[in-house]
Amino acid sequence: MGGIDISVIGLFIAVVTGLASFLVGRHFRMKRAAKRREKDRAAAQAIETRQVRRARERREGGR
Repeated sequence: MGGIDISVIGLFIAVVTGLASFLVGRHFRMKRAAKRREKDRAAAQAIETRQVRRARERREGGR
């Protein structure tokens, strides 16, 4: 009566909820990391010299 009663259904719900939370968190973390990578790439390109920029454009255009 005074103890904790953990049912099979309650345990199943806890596992499913934990798994769903993990998957949603991973999705948003990847999305945020992609935005950060794009922002860093844009910042790196903004400080390139003209010579470096033209060389990069030639490399990317040759694909």
